[in-house]
Amino acid sequence: MTRSKPIIDYTAYLAVRTFVCIIQAMPLSTCQAWARRLGWLFWHVLKVRRGTVEENLKTAFPERSPREHEQIALGMWEHLLLMVCEIAHAPRKINRTNWRTHLAMPQMELMVRRLLAPRPVIIISGHLGNFEMGGYLLGLHGFPSHTIARTLDNPYLDRWINDFRGATGQFILPKHGSSQRIEELLKSGGTLVLLGDQHAGEAACWVDFFGRSASTHKAVALFTLSGNAPTATGCVYRKGAPMHFEMEVAGLVDPADADFNLGSIPLLSTWYTRGLENLIRVAPDQYWWLHRRWREPPARQKKLRAAEPSDPAAARPAA
Repeated sequence: MTRSKPIIDYTAYLAVRTFVCIIQAMPLSTCQAWARRLGWLFWHVLKVRRGTVEENLKTAFPERSPREHEQIALGMWEHLLLMVCEIAHAPRKINRTNWRTHLAMPQMELMVRRLLAPRPVIIISGHLGNFEMGGYLLGLHGFPSHTIARTLDNPYLDRWINDFRGATGQFILPKHGSSQRIEELLKSGGTLVLLGDQHAGEAACWVDFFGRSASTHKAVALFTLSGNAPTATGCVYRKGAPMHFEMEVAGLVDPADADFNLGSIPLLSTWYTRGLENLIRVAPDQYWWLHRRWREPPARQKKLRAAEPSDPAAARPAA
């Protein structure tokens, strides 16, 4: 079995490469049409993770009707499938001379000023919009970044995907064993991009997300506080046609500011989680509702949260 694993992995790698070649040979308009059809198939016929998606949408948008939930779910599937096509086409279609055709960034001056400064910068995003294009587009502008991601079990696919990410300067740090490299990155004034909407288990920081308690990784906030790093929450929306994006910043805080009042892991975690929630509400059909974001906190955590005083002002994203 061990001897056959490299053969199985390489066969899977060749199958994926062949599939990507087919996508690259198709116009993006055709890719979008097929994404819509396949999205309908995944939702109505195959019912892939349908129960999880329905439960998540009821939690996030209890005021909306089942019909509205279905429209969001169908839009999500079309978005996810089209996202794969955009990633496949990106190296051939977006470059340093035509990026303005594909990307708008209303807060460009604010972010460029921060990225050019000698201090570290942390950008917290989520599974919203085309999150894979965020680091790719930053690198295209001459701002390299580092992202923490799980190493794929298939080494051929892992190397190929990381080659795509690193083509413009987006470097991947393994999920485990990177603490020393992250510390060095922040000390050197680098840029760290993190996903802040992943379930972190019971021994995590529990904050409100769409009105329900959700587990978040303490390390996300800890990097900001320990590295004294300006931190932004943002995403890359698709705007209109495929391969047209808008990089949006929901909020920016700086631990060095005199009025910085988010000096603890719970307060900072609440701030960036609320920022991500606000971004999701703008385009809920571009969010990844497939994963189980909400799970019951342990009983002890429930008691601690019930005893904590509420502070709505501290949870609002800073401008």
